[in-house]
Amino acid sequence: MATSQVTASLRNLSTFERIQPSTLRFPSVGHVRIGTLRQNSFPSLVVKAATVVAPKHTTVSPLGDRVLVKIKDAEEKTAGGILLPATAQSKPQGGEVVAVGEGKSVGKNKVDISVKTGAQVMYSKYAGTEVEFNGSKHLILKDDDIIGILETDEVKDLKPLNDRVLIKVADAEEKTAGGLLLTEATKDKPSIGTVIAVGPGPLDEEGNRKPLSIIPGNTVLYSKYAGNDFKGKDDSNYIALRASEVMAILS
Repeated sequence: MATSQVTASLRNLSTFERIQPSTLRFPSVGHVRIGTLRQNSFPSLVVKAATVVAPKHTTVSPLGDRVLVKIKDAEEKTAGGILLPATAQSKPQGGEVVAVGEGKSVGKNKVDISVKTGAQVMYSKYAGTEVEFNGSKHLILKDDDIIGILETDEVKDLKPLNDRVLIKVADAEEKTAGGLLLTEATKDKPSIGTVIAVGPGPLDEEGNRKPLSIIPGNTVLYSKYAGNDFKGKDDSNYIALRASEVMAILS
């Protein structure tokens, strides 16, 4: 049980022989009775006043089109085995679905949540509200904030949801036109890549899916700072973004 602590120093006891019985009042607990203390009994007096702590919540049930995800732990090491301090650890973008809402109504149709309990998912980096219960961190977010379902531990196997597209990013230029080698910091972020997988499409006004015009295998040009970046186990770079952030198909 949490406590609030009050310390009363008794350094100048020469001015009196003892403290008479008295009552201290604390807003959180009412009255605390302090008995008679003789001189030099204690160098200091510590009063611990108990406070009432609300019981911890053990269940969170998302409503509507919201999903509860148990966040996976942040990576504590780099790929090379170097330990990362907490401040340098990347914010996780994945976890396990532990509960889902009842869905939402679009037009006259009821649309179910895109994921099921137990699915491993990736979500937008700054989406949702973080909550902690049962000793673990969780995230409550909307179904539309989930990028896709990860059926293996390979990013390239991500199954995009809704209007999301998974793209393998083209390699950045390593030299300038004049032949100078570029460092990682000075390489331009590519905005061209190959589509690996696409989602089933967005919902129309009646709650029906509209298939995307982009298909796997397309080489596309997309907005430079759009989407969520991921690094594959093969060191390839991937990006997941909305179809509306793809500007053109290249051929």
